Amino acid sequence: MEKIKCLIIGSGPAGFTAAIYAARADLQPIVYEGIEAGGQLTTTTDIDNFPGYPEGVNGRTLMDDLRRQAERFGTVVRAGIITDVDTSSRPFRVTADNEHLFEAETIIVATGASAKYLGLPSEQHFRGMGVSACATCDGFFYRKQDVAVVGGGDTACEEATYLASICRKVYLIVRKPYLRASKAMQERVAAMSNIEVLFEHNTVEVLGDDDGVTGVRVRNGEGKEYDIDIAGFFLAIGHHPNTELFAGKLEMDEAGYIITAPDSSRTSVEGIFAAGDCRDSHYRQAIVAAGSGCIAALDCERFLAAQKAKQ
Repeated sequence: MEKIKCLIIGSGPAGFTAAIYAARADLQPIVYEGIEAGGQLTTTTDIDNFPGYPEGVNGRTLMDDLRRQAERFGTVVRAGIITDVDTSSRPFRVTADNEHLFEAETIIVATGASAKYLGLPSEQHFRGMGVSACATCDGFFYRKQDVAVVGGGDTACEEATYLASICRKVYLIVRKPYLRASKAMQERVAAMSNIEVLFEHNTVEVLGDDDGVTGVRVRNGEGKEYDIDIAGFFLAIGHHPNTELFAGKLEMDEAGYIITAPDSSRTSVEGIFAAGDCRDSHYRQAIVAAGSGCIAALDCERFLAAQKAKQ
């Protein structure tokens, strides 16, 4: 049976940064890419806020760069999906693609989180062309233009107020007749004169052309449909962590994010570490994920050194 010293599940910024550090520490990491090789950033066009790219960088290019850097130090990257992990004892018995069985001394979970979408074909068509699930990431591209945000919770209000500080006008599309956000966030929205809250509205279709989003069609509570001219359409209806593989095996919060020890990547199972958006419900930024991947690799290295010292 194949034996792996450091298995990394996930190939986003957290996974590949962990691989870079683990490989340089001679942990011989193997990365399983998962369903979406390169993670969420591969669906993003231009990224302007990742350090080291003064002119910005395409999301896929950034992930290709991280992958090559990891491979340069000896990381082995495999296409495939981890389908089962037995966490009851070390080494962990792991199954890939429901058929390949191997053992891993340590595991770094970097499976990320996925933004929730409305499920509209037009929404998917314009992803990366005006449709975004991260105002902090992409809002800059719509400075002094009109945009829309979908959602009524704290995240939606936070995204709307951020966009209102750089955009000409922000439409906040809210399905219910009220905001679910905290009172403080509601007050922030109310204080922004260029935010228009559309209560009891649903998105019918995202409109656009070959250059990207040009508008959105909405339906109000009376069933009337009309179009709004916008350049950017932002989803803020939540994320779900891709942690189903470890349900009932690792300690998680109510939303399914993996809980780690304070100031650490250590999970509730000794020898398993977590990095990136699968454990971060707050920041959800590529650079934060990359930093946590570094932490996970360092924790993994120290864990293995301590285990060796005990022998």
